[in-house]
Amino acid sequence: MTLTIRRKITLGVVIGSRAFFSPAPCLAARTEVLAQLSGLGIEVVTLPFEATENGAVQSIADAQLYAEHFKAQRDKIDGLVICLPNFGDEIAIAELVNRAKLNVPILLQASNDEVDKVSVHERRDAFCGKISVTNNFWQYGVPFTETTTHTCDTSGAEFRADLERFSRVCRTVRGLRGARLGAIGARTGAFQTMRYSEKLLQSSGITVLTVDLSEMMGKASAIRDDAPELLAKMEKIKAYGSIPAHIKTSQILTQAKWTLAVNRWIEENECDASAIQCWRSLQDNFGCATCVTMSMMGEELMPSACEVDIMGALSMYALALASGAPPAILDWNNNYGHEVDKCVATHCGNFPKSFIGDTPEISELDVLGESIGRSKCFGAVKGKVKPGPMTYFRLSSDDRAGTLKCYLGEGEFTADPFPMDGGIAVTKVARLRELMRFVTQNGFEHHVAMVRGHHADVVEEAVTRYLGWPYYHHNAPQPASLILPNRF
Repeated sequence: MTLTIRRKITLGVVIGSRAFFSPAPCLAARTEVLAQLSGLGIEVVTLPFEATENGAVQSIADAQLYAEHFKAQRDKIDGLVICLPNFGDEIAIAELVNRAKLNVPILLQASNDEVDKVSVHERRDAFCGKISVTNNFWQYGVPFTETTTHTCDTSGAEFRADLERFSRVCRTVRGLRGARLGAIGARTGAFQTMRYSEKLLQSSGITVLTVDLSEMMGKASAIRDDAPELLAKMEKIKAYGSIPAHIKTSQILTQAKWTLAVNRWIEENECDASAIQCWRSLQDNFGCATCVTMSMMGEELMPSACEVDIMGALSMYALALASGAPPAILDWNNNYGHEVDKCVATHCGNFPKSFIGDTPEISELDVLGESIGRSKCFGAVKGKVKPGPMTYFRLSSDDRAGTLKCYLGEGEFTADPFPMDGGIAVTKVARLRELMRFVTQNGFEHHVAMVRGHHADVVEEAVTRYLGWPYYHHNAPQPASLILPNRF
């Protein structure tokens, strides 16, 4: 199967113009934006230059022509880039979007004027024209994405960065709208925090597929010890991290069987992400952990969360789409002394190895191993996360409010020591205690998804502007908003 996260992004390109402006900027803008997209490895859908006058949309007839062309390639197009080299015809642009009905993100760009080129034959007026187009978008109910600044040059580095960021917004929106999540096993009875609403997810286009843990253990047990695919999986596990000498080959074999069974089910059901019952039926009844299974899938950008945390898996998937990097699911777990902006985020051992940033150890679960015997608990991926910037994100289904909701922000992993077993990430977040108060007062779970790098702007744009989920961005300034005075 071809996962959404691995698809090449394809953007529709439109040049908007008014006929009485100089045609030269239209050709230049088209040439420059196509070169920028080609340099980013982004595919393009547009009409030939000769299809309309000046290669631009300047009339209702042009809008209809482009709308029909885009509708014919609806399944391929992830977003639209609309460039205004001059004032543009706002009605033609709005009608194009309305008639095409692609329901994809839109990046609206307007070009700079040059102070020494504002004669009747040289001026652009795109600064003003963009406001007219956005006013029409408001009237038509069309959401869109802004460039970093109100106007910019189509040939510039700023616009290139906007296009790259926008492509990740498009990938995130497409991925979330049609996500398929695998729930492997029932929610562990003691973990009511992992409850969620399948119906609210489905209303956002997100499907949950379920399978009983006993069925999966049966599939794993049926795999022959000498099956070539199993032997290859064993070698992959051995190469994935450092395995202590006391671990028996039979333990690795059991783990490989489980991993192979899960991988097959994920592929058969075309799942983008998954969540697995990891505690403790699998250890008691099959004899291995599932951490390394989840870690290896995460490394391949197919995130998997512990404790059948479907909302956590979706949160991880959003971060993977936005960043193109492996995410992890963690607990907000320990304070760090009296440093109020630091805490320790941890889990037993499911972090992808590139999330850790180093070669991990693959051994036994520590806490559970002490209770039921370490021989049943092989498969934990252990390591301390290396320093660097990070983004955190959590989606939750709020049945009381009848919606999905989320919070997000950015911080960093630090090099501070912490002598605990498992996967350890010492984190620093500005105003952390304020964030924790928000989490506790708004019914969020203790699990949170994290990814290396700063990507909150992409996630925010996708989930709020195009998916419409209520959110809190911990690092963002309060946006400008209307004040409606009570005059009477």
